[in-house]
Amino acid sequence: MSHTTLLIGGNSGIGLHTAKLLQSKGHDVHAALRSPDALSSLGIPTQHFEAESDVELTLPEQIDSLVYLPGSIDLKPFHRLKLEDFQNDLTVNLMGAVKAIQAALPALKKSPSASIVLFSTVAVQMGMPFHASIAAAKGAIEGLGRSLAAELAPKIRVNIIAPSLTDTDLASSLLRNDAQRDAAEKRHPLQQIGQPDDVAALVAYLVSPESKFITGQVFRPDGGLSSTKLFS
Repeated sequence: MSHTTLLIGGNSGIGLHTAKLLQSKGHDVHAALRSPDALSSLGIPTQHFEAESDVELTLPEQIDSLVYLPGSIDLKPFHRLKLEDFQNDLTVNLMGAVKAIQAALPALKKSPSASIVLFSTVAVQMGMPFHASIAAAKGAIEGLGRSLAAELAPKIRVNIIAPSLTDTDLASSLLRNDAQRDAAEKRHPLQQIGQPDDVAALVAYLVSPESKFITGQVFRPDGGLSSTKLFS
């Protein structure tokens, strides 16, 4: 039986790896995103989506999984953050997810067992300097995900993935040179930063029947950063 997956975002990084992996597993992948180039080249039907705009999506009649991928990294000292920075992060990370889920909900309800995957960050679990705006927005995502997991059970599962720093275009400003990369790796107990395919594999698991008894959880592919501490 075909499994229909809707990706919101996914033109690069974790999203692109997820699209390729799900395609390889036989998913009927659809996408809604700002720039369709990479996914269109894979033969994936795409349409325009921007978290900042009204959402009018043309969707399959039934959707079995929804993955909301858009995110932002705009790290600043708190005293330099403007209200617009908080608003922008909330719009991209939270309100876009709300719009996408509400638009897709009728199609998700037609699936015998649907799954929603949202994205947070390790900075919600750990206090990190300069992360006030993005941690606030992603904290809201975790609250939304848990609430929806309760409300939409038993037919729709909702889980959240909260990675640490992952080697993607979005994080390129934090990995500009070997010194930055080396320092980032050494902060993690596993002495490495995340790779997009690590997270894509977790997405594939959470939208598969193998995770049918899992909902309302926050998964942390973070190299042990949020749960263990190295001796200095």
